[in-house]
Amino acid sequence: MNAAYDDYRAVELLRQDSTLNNMTAFHCQQCAEKSLKGYILAKDNQPVDGHNLTWLCKRAIRIDERFTQWLDESAALNKFYIETRYPTDIPTEISDEETARLAEMTRQLFFYVAEELGVVEQL
Repeated sequence: MNAAYDDYRAVELLRQDSTLNNMTAFHCQQCAEKSLKGYILAKDNQPVDGHNLTWLCKRAIRIDERFTQWLDESAALNKFYIETRYPTDIPTEISDEETARLAEMTRQLFFYVAEELGVVEQL
């Protein structure tokens, strides 16, 4: 969760410059991935591999159905793992509005997991 928190903090800093929307989206994806993996590890005592947020979210739903609220957003964030990390000749354009939506989803997911795991005070 400490690593997820670093990504969350990066999102907050990067959002101050709209020319960095791609990096902001990447760190949103990373924060969500690490949060979901941390939750699954803490609750199921099983480390999980992979970067697919929808798959990770479905794993978390098996533990707590409230994760259903992030299922659609997890699918939206999925594409930013590869597209922002390995840019192609045609750059990915992410609007300020979409970046704000992704950042809010990330904030909600991160703090939900942190509270569920009782680690908010440690961050």
